[in-house]
Amino acid sequence: MKAFVLDRYGKKRQLRSATVPVPTLRDDEVLIQVHAAGVNQLDSKIRDGAFKLILPYAMPLILGHDVAGEVVKVGPRVQHFKTGDEVYARLDDFRIGAFAEFVPVKETSLALKPKNVTMVEAASIPLVGLTAWQAMVEKARLEKGQKVFIQAGSGGVGTFAIQLAKHLGATVATTTSSANVALVKSLRADVVVDYKTQDFEEVLSDYDLVLNSQDGKTLEKSLRVLKRGGKLISISGPPDPAFGKDIAASGFMKMVLRLLSSSVRRKAKGRGVDYAFLFMRADGSQLGEITRLIEAGAIRPTVDKVFPLESINEAMAYVDSGRAKGKVIVQIK
Repeated sequence: MKAFVLDRYGKKRQLRSATVPVPTLRDDEVLIQVHAAGVNQLDSKIRDGAFKLILPYAMPLILGHDVAGEVVKVGPRVQHFKTGDEVYARLDDFRIGAFAEFVPVKETSLALKPKNVTMVEAASIPLVGLTAWQAMVEKARLEKGQKVFIQAGSGGVGTFAIQLAKHLGATVATTTSSANVALVKSLRADVVVDYKTQDFEEVLSDYDLVLNSQDGKTLEKSLRVLKRGGKLISISGPPDPAFGKDIAASGFMKMVLRLLSSSVRRKAKGRGVDYAFLFMRADGSQLGEITRLIEAGAIRPTVDKVFPLESINEAMAYVDSGRAKGKVIVQIK
C-alpha cells in the first residue's frame, strides 16, 4: 500500500512516500480503507521528537492519528463492526498510521461515522472531539451555568470545545485574532478576547475552568482568572505525576514529570485551584456519544483546508504555521 513514512526524528523533517505492506490485523481490530485523515500538532510533535521519551516509536513510522474510512476486514474477535461500515477513530498510541491507504484500528477505539457528515468532515473530529470531551465532561464535569475559558478558539480543539461547552450549558470565553472573531462567535462563544490587542487576564475573572493549549506564560496567567476551587486542564503541558501513572512510566520518568510540573502545581495549590495535564486517549464509546451530538446538530465540524495525501508535508507545514481555522485534512480516496 502507499504510505508516507518518517525515517527518523527531526524538526520539520519531511515524510517520505513509500510502498509498504498492509499492516497485520490483530484479532480485536478492523482494517480500514482510509478515505481521509486529520493532521494534528501531535503528529508534528512526534515527528520533531518532542515525545520520544514517553512515546518511543520504532522507525520507520507512519504518522496520523485521525481516520475516517470504510471497514474492509474484521478480526475474529470483533463483534460490533462489519465489512462496509463507514467508521472513524482516533488511533491508539503505538498503532497510529492514518497517512496511508489502510490502517488497523482496535474495535474499542472505533465508532460509526456520523451519517450527516462527509468522510473529510468525519476525519476532523476524533482527536479534537475526544480532547474536549475528556477535558470538560470526564475530568472537569462541566455543568450548566459554569464559566469556561477555552484558549485559541479558532484552532482545531478550540472550535470543537466551544460548541461542546455551549451544549453543556456553560458560558464560554475564548481568545483569537481579530480575523477570526466572526468564526468563534458563529460557534456561540460569549466572550471573545482579541489576543493581539487585549490581555485576557484583564478581561476575565472568576472562571470555573480553563482549557489551556498555549505556552507556559499563558498557563501561569490562566491560573489567575480562575476562582478558588476552579480547574486548569492543560493539553500542552507540563505533564504531571498522574500522567506518569496513567502511562505506567518508569520510576525515573515519574520523577522527571513530577519536577516538570512542580512549579505550576505549587502555584495552583497556592491559589486554591486544581491543575491537571491531559494527554487524550482513544475511546470508541466516547466517540459514539460525540457522533450523537453531531447527528443532532449540536456540533458541526470545522474544516479549514483539504490536501491530497501526496501533499502531506505541505499540510503539516500549514498546521505548524498556526494559521489553521479548525482542522486540516488529507484526502486519500
